[in-house]
Amino acid sequence: MGVVILLVMAAGVALMLTRKLPTAFALALLAVAIAFLAGAPFTGKNSVLDTVLQEGAPALAATMIAIILGSWLGKLLDETGIAGTLVRKIVEFGGDRPTVVALGVLAVSALVGTVTGSAPAAMLAGIIGIPAMIAVGVPKVTAAGTVLMGIAVGIPFELPLWQFFSTALELPIPTVRGFMVKLFPFALAAALAFVLIETRRRGTEHAWSLKSVDSPGSSGAKARSRREELGDAPWYALLAPAVPLVLALGFELAIIPSLLAGVLYALITTTRPGGMNKRLLRTLYGGFEVAAPPLVLFISIGILLAAVKLPGAVDALEPLVKAVSPHNPVVFVLVFTLLVPLCLYRGPLNVFGLGAGIAGVLIATGIYPAVAVLGMATSYNQVFGVADPTSTQTVWSAQYAGVSPQQVMVRTLPYVWAVALGGLCVTAATYL
Repeated sequence: MGVVILLVMAAGVALMLTRKLPTAFALALLAVAIAFLAGAPFTGKNSVLDTVLQEGAPALAATMIAIILGSWLGKLLDETGIAGTLVRKIVEFGGDRPTVVALGVLAVSALVGTVTGSAPAAMLAGIIGIPAMIAVGVPKVTAAGTVLMGIAVGIPFELPLWQFFSTALELPIPTVRGFMVKLFPFALAAALAFVLIETRRRGTEHAWSLKSVDSPGSSGAKARSRREELGDAPWYALLAPAVPLVLALGFELAIIPSLLAGVLYALITTTRPGGMNKRLLRTLYGGFEVAAPPLVLFISIGILLAAVKLPGAVDALEPLVKAVSPHNPVVFVLVFTLLVPLCLYRGPLNVFGLGAGIAGVLIATGIYPAVAVLGMATSYNQVFGVADPTSTQTVWSAQYAGVSPQQVMVRTLPYVWAVALGGLCVTAATYL
């Protein structure tokens, strides 16, 4: 039966890769199929309806709340001009020096990446940052890659992500935080190397600003009109993206209160008392729109995790997974480093897809300790968040810069592959 479950998983991957079904729907159907194959009853204990669907759907509720709050803060950073002011100040400081401007945009991307991931983070830093880099001679692919590599620097400190791994892998937040801190230097080194090498290796390519920035009604034009209306945000408001991180990392405050504190700080430092009520509601509703796709995905991931943890599924998969899982630290690093491409194109090691189910199997069967699975999953996530041509932030950044997502993947993959290697080495040396 374990072989049949693996074949069903492979079919689920095929459905996602060929876009026959959206990832969230494919994961939910896959979970139900696994539950029936594992011999789960229709209702009752360890059943399809009561355990997989009823208990699995809200299993990642804390993560979903963190996603909403992060999206809310992201909308505030956008509407109040905090993100735009950060990018403009960096560009003004950099002048006509391509490498300095790119490093500045990288820093802002990292900062907003700690608040919210995916396309919203890319847009916050990229709407102004990408045209500014191209205008001073940074090649278009490098400009798009700089924003993505910057977001990857912020990913280890993205609080909703901490909550996701804590809940999904049943690990305490301090454990997740501890590994993320170890992963951060690899992400930072790779991002700096990308900017320094790519801006110099490719030379300057002076070009006109992007058409999408100058065209009437474009997002760039909207950003400029908002800037003209609001002006630059106050200097003290620019600290808003760092507030949740300081509270969660420095003072070890819980994630949801830390994000709420960031929302309140951004609001109070930029908004008159009479306008706070309207802005709170408007940005909250806007945050729900941004958060809707990941919320649906996390519901499906919770359902899938509940299915692969059923006793029947564990018993069926344990001997097969044990037979192919390396335990020697050196072999562990070599094998899982070679498997890095399987997290691209929504592949089987993508943690926001079937990879979540595989992680659940590895933990439920006792193949690896949960913290080792954390190391694998977070290392792969660094690759997916930058180089996957199907991820929303990669697609947006590439298209906004006027290049293809595949071009960005080819240029950034060697750097984030090295980040994954570093994370896997730390995992093997520390937890195996």
